[in-house]
Amino acid sequence: MTLRDKYKDVLDTASRLPLREASVREEGQKLLIKGTCAYQLDKDVLWDKIKAREGWKKEVEADIKVEKTDIYGVYTVQEGDTLSGIAKRHLGNANRYMEIFNLNRDVLTNPDLIRIGQNLKLPNKQGG
Repeated sequence: MTLRDKYKDVLDTASRLPLREASVREEGQKLLIKGTCAYQLDKDVLWDKIKAREGWKKEVEADIKVEKTDIYGVYTVQEGDTLSGIAKRHLGNANRYMEIFNLNRDVLTNPDLIRIGQNLKLPNKQGG
């Protein structure tokens, strides 16, 4: 099995993000991944996928840049999500839900009413 095969889910995730200016190659015993994500959230998602594999430190080198830093990223609401749950999962603090609400007043009218499929901007992690 090649490293590309082992990390197929990572490469699929990179493609869906999308990872722009992407380059993936195997060199020696390493999979080298390079590219640019739109937001830090996308970069973190990709790194979480990489780190889910045992032995990744010996097998993967990734140079992922971030293009936009005005917000942490854009999250698509899934079934069962709440603003406080999204805030806890992605920002590390459920109490930051009002920051998400305030950043998305163009699409939200009530912090308790979000809909599956809505794309919500997330504030940068260092806020709050």
